[in-house]
Amino acid sequence: MTAGNLISEIIRPLQLTDTGTHALDIMGEYLLRHLPVVENGQLIGLISEDDALNFDPDTPLSAYAVHFSRPYVSAHNHIYEILRLMADFRLTVIPVVDKDDRYLGVITQEDLMQRLGNMGSFTLPGSIIVLEMDRRDYSLAKISSIIEQENAAVISTFITSDLKSNRAEVTLKINKKEIARIVASLRRFGFDVKASFHESDYLDDSLRENYEAFMHYLNV
Repeated sequence: MTAGNLISEIIRPLQLTDTGTHALDIMGEYLLRHLPVVENGQLIGLISEDDALNFDPDTPLSAYAVHFSRPYVSAHNHIYEILRLMADFRLTVIPVVDKDDRYLGVITQEDLMQRLGNMGSFTLPGSIIVLEMDRRDYSLAKISSIIEQENAAVISTFITSDLKSNRAEVTLKINKKEIARIVASLRRFGFDVKASFHESDYLDDSLRENYEAFMHYLNV
């Protein structure tokens, strides 16, 4: 899934002649903290809620331009790159441009999360297994081989890593609801199974907690 398929049809960009008050009104209407500013089809940058609050609200946005940030993605960028940039810059929207840097539209955080939630790996039935290991010991091929021996398959993986301790947490989505034999096999091959969940338990507890933690990290 690429940026060109995620553009919002609702959010329209601001222009340099718009005021801070107008920007704040639009942000309040759509519950955003950033909006793109465009002039003659070219992306000028993003204005933040803090920028608008720190200037005279009746001042045109042209006076704010020196403070605009310019993170953006190209239409062909993958959804993972979009997620990385939105997290790095703590954005509620990210602009999309074409190969000539002309503005195409904007991707909102809300739309991005909805698209992620509707991806096949999230909607397919199954269970969750969480492994903990040294980063150097991670091998998806080895893990998948053990799971496939139990007539199951890995639908998706999610890895978080603690660079200070070189430890990694690997979350696996498995296409089976009964995973006791899989967990036992992983342990038999020396893997530290930190947790396992039936899908309903995971969605009710862990996934909600991770989603809320991610949204808190973005400071929404």
